[in-house]
Amino acid sequence: MNKKIILLLILFFGLSHCGFTPLYTNKTNINFSISSIKLEGDRTINNFLRANLNQYQNNSYDRKFDIIAITEYKKNILSKNKAANATNYQLSSNTIFQIISNGKKIKKFNVSEKKVMDNINDDFEEQKNERIHKQNFASSISNKLLTELSMLNDN
Repeated sequence: MNKKIILLLILFFGLSHCGFTPLYTNKTNINFSISSIKLEGDRTINNFLRANLNQYQNNSYDRKFDIIAITEYKKNILSKNKAANATNYQLSSNTIFQIISNGKKIKKFNVSEKKVMDNINDDFEEQKNERIHKQNFASSISNKLLTELSMLNDN
């Protein structure tokens, strides 16, 4: 019995100190800046994206990127009840990014996010919930963009 407890403790401490670090926690040593951001498409997601990316519009770094993003947002009905009222929705966001540096298009890539949302009888609560999902989409999309920019900057 004691051997099992000691083995579990060794495994726990060995695995908990394996050197894992989250991907997005190392945002402090970013050595590039975003000189301009041009956003088209869904206004709400674009406003959240702009708010997330404005902190990287620092002119003190040599490597500068121009970002062009086209955002598309859809809310599709997945299922209906017997009275033909929607019960589930699929929220999806698709963003196409173009990264430009020194007037040359460096990279073009696509980021997609999806979420299933249940219908809420209260329209205000449903709109509030949908807005929260849009904010989460924008946060995830901006993190993926920053990861791409970091990888481009390392090359």
